[in-house]
Amino acid sequence: EQRRFTQSQLQDIRRCGAAALELAYVAAGYVEAFYDRDLKAGDYAAGKVILEEAGGHLTTVHGEETPPAGPSSILATNGLVHEEMLELLREMRL
Repeated sequence: EQRRFTQSQLQDIRRCGAAALELAYVAAGYVEAFYDRDLKAGDYAAGKVILEEAGGHLTTVHGEETPPAGPSSILATNGLVHEEMLELLREMRL
């Protein structure tokens, strides 16, 4: 089933402060997507492994592979809404 998100439908429901835990929430299915800006690879590396093992996707907000070092703005999804979320982020000019 395809869904179309609008900016008004996106909410920052939970912010635990640890990107790896946020990615684990996506992996577990508690949330469909998570994005954040200017994270270091060490902030999300462990969560990326968990997410990808669960079938999710993690890229930069531009849809590129995340760099092994340096800051990056990331998008993590359950894999079902990744392209749609990338498009929404492009529309929001993030």
